Amino acid sequence: MKKLGITLCALALAATLSAGNEKELRLTSPDGTHFVVFGQRHLSSGVGEVYYQVNYKGQPVVEESRAGLNLDNRVWEMALGVRKLKQPACWMDNLEVDSISYRQPVDQLWHPLYGERSTVRDAYRAATMHLSKKDGSDYRLQIEVRAYDEGIAFRYFFPEHPKAIFHKVVADLTEYTLPAGSMAWTEQWAQAHFEYLPINDIDKPVERALTLELPSGIWAALTDADVDDWCLTKFLASKEKDHTLTSVMYSPVDIVTYYATPWKVIMAADKPGDLLEHNDIIQNLNPPCQVSDADQWVKPGKIMRETTITTEGALATIDFCAAHNIPYMLFDWLWYLPCTSHDGDATKVVDKLDMPRVVAYGKEKGVGIWVYVNQHALMKQARELFPLLRQWGIVGVKSGFVEYASHRWATWLHDLVRLAAENHLMMNIHDEFRPSGFSRTYPNLLTQEGILGNEEFPDATHNTILPFTRMINGAADYTICYFDRRVKNTHAHQLAASLVFYSPLQTIFWYDKPSAYQGEPEVEWFENLQTVFDDSRMLSGAPGKSAIMARRKGNEWFVGAITNNDGSREVIDLSFLEAGKKYLARIYTDGGEKVSTRTHVKCTYLQVSSTQTLKFDLKPRGGAAIQFIPMDDKAAKKYKKYKGEIL
Repeated sequence: MKKLGITLCALALAATLSAGNEKELRLTSPDGTHFVVFGQRHLSSGVGEVYYQVNYKGQPVVEESRAGLNLDNRVWEMALGVRKLKQPACWMDNLEVDSISYRQPVDQLWHPLYGERSTVRDAYRAATMHLSKKDGSDYRLQIEVRAYDEGIAFRYFFPEHPKAIFHKVVADLTEYTLPAGSMAWTEQWAQAHFEYLPINDIDKPVERALTLELPSGIWAALTDADVDDWCLTKFLASKEKDHTLTSVMYSPVDIVTYYATPWKVIMAADKPGDLLEHNDIIQNLNPPCQVSDADQWVKPGKIMRETTITTEGALATIDFCAAHNIPYMLFDWLWYLPCTSHDGDATKVVDKLDMPRVVAYGKEKGVGIWVYVNQHALMKQARELFPLLRQWGIVGVKSGFVEYASHRWATWLHDLVRLAAENHLMMNIHDEFRPSGFSRTYPNLLTQEGILGNEEFPDATHNTILPFTRMINGAADYTICYFDRRVKNTHAHQLAASLVFYSPLQTIFWYDKPSAYQGEPEVEWFENLQTVFDDSRMLSGAPGKSAIMARRKGNEWFVGAITNNDGSREVIDLSFLEAGKKYLARIYTDGGEKVSTRTHVKCTYLQVSSTQTLKFDLKPRGGAAIQFIPMDDKAAKKYKKYKGEIL
């Protein structure tokens, strides 16, 4: 049904302009930076092959590359009595371009329920290439293309066929021929370490978003959007063509016409940080919110895990959360048993945990309760379990070890989010799943993992790669650790990471217990930290080196700076602050042994303005976190008391 609504809207828009018998589609983004061409070339064999190319500021990003899909419709054709036809080597081979239609430009603002910014601009130019077969089969295909200032997007659309309404997509033929010398930041799976590779050396499928560094100095990213009814697609170097990536589908996809595939997105920018700043393009390519009352019960915030799975431990953790402005507590695995088996029953709580008492106490203290549920129980019990959890007063579900890659499991998982919405349950999908903008449509999906985060204690250099790669996809539950001795990076790095890695549901104190806290003053950063923002800007950085992120909530700004394993000298230009105003800057940095606390975090208060810069010599694996508060009477008193001092 979702595809029906989207496509009817698209068809209505497509009727505005027509280009007659044109055979080549050409689009330029509103600001003129991005340019895309779709056309058809006839090979020596007589086969007509669809191609496209993308430029950014006159420089090639994707050189002339193949586009299309391969279908195997023989089973459907036989079942429906369609006249047997000579099958081409590839389903695309005997398609011919009929026409190109151009639509009126779109330029509008909208306001997400939550996000990295409170106002999103959706501005693009659009056109559609219409193709059909001349062999009497009545097969048709459309390629819908949009040119945004942020990048190029296109997808394949199948109009309804009068007889063969079913299609089986067996291959994605879309290729990406890149300028010679292009390099890529690659991961073989969503929770893997990164490799920096030439395109020709990508010999195993790698994840999206795939960030590219082109020899011209341009940065690019390949990703997708609106992928709730498709399978996982990765990138792999072609064996036949140099510096060319192919598309690898995890499984075939069975579709019912009419049908639109996910959007393919090609972003380009001058700086790697611009790719992250421009990731609203992914939201814009997804349908608007489908949950009419979401603003009444979908509430972002911070969350802490309860580790003992006992009533006493839960009450103590709720007290800690209430004292430190953490609105949610999570029962992770083991609150029902066996939690990783088909024999598990998530409707029954272990004896040592009085769930009604805990939920009631949480409500009294303003702390909502989330629970972890494994795939086994979700498969077997979701329709029974979700209404029951709502009846208990549970506010959210963290799903674990869920299948997501094949067409079957992708639709199952997204339907699970829809079922959760029907029961007013928020969700956090863990393990390999990565976002593609579905949270715009169903905002009860607050976050997801799909990241090598603090559960596995990655180093600082890995963390500096994430903002320019994985975070382009959208929110990530990195599970910030703090007091655990296995953390490889400094405590100031951990503070800053909670701001750099966007997640509307931000997990903090992972692996920690309330007793780990011994009054460390910098914990006020976590107390004041917001998880959704009105504006977000990547101030500087590059993958593997450093990342400095600034985010605004209301009149306050938060800045997180993280460096790699070697450390770096960073200069933060404060011109993002409002001109003419003075701000109280609460600064948290690595102070070394001069600071007597276990965490060695130096806390300093300064008065600053937009005309200043702050300079930091970040220690190896280090960082800095800063909160900027407009200097009102309350802030002025605190500054006067603590100015320039270590707290």
